[in-house]
Amino acid sequence: MTVVLVGEAPVLPAAALPAVRGAAAVYAGEGVDPGVWGAEPVPPAAAFTPATDVVLLTTDPAEPAARALVAAGSPVIRTPGAPLLDAAAVMDRLRSPGGCPWDAEQDHKSLRQYLVEETYELLEAIEDGDRAALREELGDVLLQVLFHARIAAEDPSAPFGIDEVAADLVAKLVGRHPHVFSGDGDPAVRDATTQQQRWEELKQAEKQRTSSLDGVATTQPAVALAAKLVQRAARAGLPADLLPTGDDTGSTLFAVAALAKLAGEDPETELRAAARAFAQRVRAAELSARTAGLTTPLPPEAWRTHWPT
Repeated sequence: MTVVLVGEAPVLPAAALPAVRGAAAVYAGEGVDPGVWGAEPVPPAAAFTPATDVVLLTTDPAEPAARALVAAGSPVIRTPGAPLLDAAAVMDRLRSPGGCPWDAEQDHKSLRQYLVEETYELLEAIEDGDRAALREELGDVLLQVLFHARIAAEDPSAPFGIDEVAADLVAKLVGRHPHVFSGDGDPAVRDATTQQQRWEELKQAEKQRTSSLDGVATTQPAVALAAKLVQRAARAGLPADLLPTGDDTGSTLFAVAALAKLAGEDPETELRAAARAFAQRVRAAELSARTAGLTTPLPPEAWRTHWPT
């Protein structure tokens, strides 16, 4: 038996999904309409027994059915979000008088390097499959969002804070998912592929862009930039024979990235994987050489001897 506390909006906490999917019955309690997620009207509280495999969805933990389940030892799963408010409050304290002197001195430009560093550390945690590091690095990236939003709130000419950032994000997500949030759905969305196409269509209309390349960040790594440019141009109908050609290094690298992207691969990810594999082999060879009493720099034959097969 499980009690799931939901907010006013019909949003199911991720932690509740296994319980809802595996329940023999899902009941719609206070504030939840029957039919949402297949929920049925709540039966009398006495019908709940410790052996009943049910989930109660409710906005009120004090309603009789919720109290009965909690009294029987049922766990309570809440809609997440409260700790985010705590994080925003801590950031406000750090930037306020009497807070952290270093934090108070920072601005958007001084924090750029940390945003890049934390993003790459998060990427490495994902590639390594390190769950503990993933959790920590997500927090570090969130810190950058909170930090920049707090600095923006202090701008006397055009202030905005974390609430405005979150509100804009909500509006964007809702507006670009009409098949989820619109009562009539969106007939253009049938699967993940058509959803991605629809997202781009809505995005272009929303931002009133005049070029297929508008919005592409040119500061991203060169291989990723080349792939993104080719992807956008191809969606706009650019034929492959108009891609850059030439024998110089830049044109050759661009062509490789372009062909990979057009083939459905992500050249940035593929190159990163190859680079990390190469780094592991270099480290293994160096360790083997050190174990044999050799020091770097190694002669070519020593590298070949200790190179992992």
